[in-house]
This record gives sequence, structure tokens and C-alpha cells, in this order.
Amino acid sequence: MATEDTDTEDTDTEAFRLPRSRRANERLHALIPGGAHTYAKGDDQYPENLAPVISHGRGAHVWDVDGNRYIEYGSGLRSVSLGHAHPRVIEAVRREIDRGGNFVRPSIMEVEAAERFLATVPTAEMVKFAKNGSDVTTAAVRLARAVTGRPRVAICGDHPFFSVDDWFIGTTPMSAGIPAATTELTVSFPYGDLAATEELLTRYRDEVACLILEPAGHTEPPPGYLAGLRALADRHGCVLIFDEMITGLRWSEAGAQGLYGVVPDLSTFGKALGNGFAVSALAGRRELMERGGLRHPGERVFLLSTTHGAETHSLAAATAVQTTYVEEGVTARLHALGERLAAGVRDAAAAMGVGDHVVVRGRASNLVFATLDENRQPSQRYRTLFLRRLLEGGVLAPSFVVSSALDDADIDHTVDVVAQACAVYRKALDAADPTPWMGGRPVKPVFRRLA
Repeated sequence: MATEDTDTEDTDTEAFRLPRSRRANERLHALIPGGAHTYAKGDDQYPENLAPVISHGRGAHVWDVDGNRYIEYGSGLRSVSLGHAHPRVIEAVRREIDRGGNFVRPSIMEVEAAERFLATVPTAEMVKFAKNGSDVTTAAVRLARAVTGRPRVAICGDHPFFSVDDWFIGTTPMSAGIPAATTELTVSFPYGDLAATEELLTRYRDEVACLILEPAGHTEPPPGYLAGLRALADRHGCVLIFDEMITGLRWSEAGAQGLYGVVPDLSTFGKALGNGFAVSALAGRRELMERGGLRHPGERVFLLSTTHGAETHSLAAATAVQTTYVEEGVTARLHALGERLAAGVRDAAAAMGVGDHVVVRGRASNLVFATLDENRQPSQRYRTLFLRRLLEGGVLAPSFVVSSALDDADIDHTVDVVAQACAVYRKALDAADPTPWMGGRPVKPVFRRLA
């Protein structure tokens, strides 16, 4: 938990301060645009002057440069699902680092990692590794365009992020620098609505190369939806792509496709795959994937060709992660921890009279929370109040996404801190104004047109 003392006043007079983190944030902004290498890690996502800069982490805990310890959720933007410095992963990585990391020809680690991946995700027939999720989602889109000869990409508009590349970012409020002609080739369909999707495919008949979506999100797929989408893609001749960056491993070892039994043409994995090490994967049907290879008679597709995509230590990390998931039942543990946390938070919120305002959503292995105002509308101002109180209690939680390193004591402490935060939340609701408890400007959404 945070080691500095806190005041018991109701308004913004807390003694909790992060002077070293604040100075480190100034250094970060002076040298790095945005002060971080991922916008979701920016200090604008946290209460003013309360954005910890991390020194190190172990298991489910991290320490900031001010010496405060936190229970951490959403670790590494959902990438660290086994906890920081997991011994099996670190051992595998160290072993490969001692053997060299990158060569002028493929290493044996590449085929071993591919065999492990395809054994874990048996619905795929081939796989190619890269470093970032955007690498592989964009490769999937390019491949779909190549095999269909069609220009348009249909994205699920209900999901927040697919890629840093122009075909997606052009659809967001941060579209500066992207030609309109590029953005016009991306169209959107609503999650769960097969009729609307068929209408879109009919309107752009023979123009849509692919449907790309996260197969599940904060809610479960409606009965028959994914199978219906599979049938729609087949009927209209487009490629079905599952973005399994989040659902991969967290929903089941084989991802959402393994859980729900619907096989996409292509799928993309990342985040939990490396437990913090940089690795992602494009997987799918051999007939499609081989178009990026050397054993087909057709026109070649520049699928993926990355200098660092086959770094041995990252592939060793992915192999160790998948083995650990399978052998230790990690997915089941994530669900059990998430269910315990969700129940505790909901009970705490209800007890403090804010059960309709602090709302936990999502699959147990991938929980997020909503902060609603007195009119039950999403509120960045109330989120600021809530995050501030969590930080003061030693809980770093932009979401409630669990790692398997959490234990019951961590969950119990989190629930206690949430209860304290909810007590303040109730006072702010009664006042119809959270400003006295915010401590400064509100946190901001990642995607916005102006800084």
C-alpha cells in the first residue's frame, strides 16, 4: 500500500504527494512526446500531480520512485497477466539471452514457439510473430485485401482500439495527418447486430475485404452472434478476423475462438502472450497465411517482415507463458480472482449507497469499472475522485483487470480501499459536485482532438 500518510479531511487536503514522480514526469514530457510511450499510460489519465512513475514491480505489486507500494491492476495495459518477473518466464528469457537474441537466419526457437502456439490455439494452422498488436492487425487487414482484391475494411465500432495505423486511427478523433481517402475505406458495423452488418455488406457489395472485431468485450456475445457473423463473412466473400489481443489467454488458453467454438479466418494475439515481453502473433488458415510465404503460385503479399519479430528471448517468454497457462490453470484462476474482486467491489459500493454509480463490468478475467454522476452518466470528474482515493490507499487501478499473482489479501485490501473511496463518492453525489475532492483538473479520455 502507499507508505505516505493521508489526511482524513473530506476535501483536497490529503498529505499524499508524489514529488519524485512529479519531477520524473516533467523529465519525461521534456524528452518524450506525451510523457509516455503509450497514450493510455499518460499522466493525463490520472489525477493532477498523482501520476506515479514506476521504479519496479514484482508479482501483483509495483513501487514508484517515491517509495510507495501499490497493488496493481491492468498491469502493462493487460499484458502482464502472470504478475511481474514471473519466475518461469524470467528463467526462459534468461536462458535464451545467454545464447544470443537475433541472428541472420531463423533460430530453432522460432519453430518451437510456433509449435507451442499452434498446440495452444489449435483452430489456427500457421502463425507469424511480431512485436506489437498493431503489426499483426495491420498485416491481417493487408492480407485480407490481397486475397479478396477488395479495398474496404469493416471494423466493429463498439470496440475502442485496433491499430496505430492509418486504416484505424483515421476513424478516431486523433486523425490528424491521415488522408481522408484512407479513412473513407474504413467502415463500421455495430457489435451484436447481424442485420445491420448484413446491410453494410450489401451496401458495399464486393467492396469489403474483411470484418475485424474483438470477439467479446464488456458483455458476452449474444447467442448465435459469432456463428452468424461467420456465416455472413462466408456468404459475402470477406475475411473474418478476430482481434484476440485481450481475449487471448484471458478467455481461454485458445482465446475466445476456443471458448465459443467459432473459427475465424485470421486472428491476432498479443498482450498476455508475452507477460510484458514484446511479442504478438498473426495466426490463421494455411490457405491465407501461405500467401505471405514462399510456397504458393500467386502474387506475393508483404505479410510481416520485422527485424526484431523473432527475438529469441521474447519467443521464449511466449512459450513459457502458454505452458504456464496450460499446466497451472491460469485462466481459471484469473476468473476466480476477478469474481471475488467484482463481488467485493459491488458489495462495498452498495453499502455506501453508490451501487448505481460505481459499476463493475466485463468478464471476470477482464474487469473494468464505470464512474457515473448524479444523473448516472459517465463522468471523468467522478473517475478522478475515485482514482485519487484508490491511489491514496495503495491501489493503482485504471481498471480492475486482475493478474494471477494477486492473492486474497490483495483483493481484501482493494475492497477496503474501494469502500473508503465510495464513502467520499457518496458525499460528492450528495453535493452534486465532485470538484472539492478532485484535487485539480479531471482525467481525460485518450482519444480527443486537442491536448
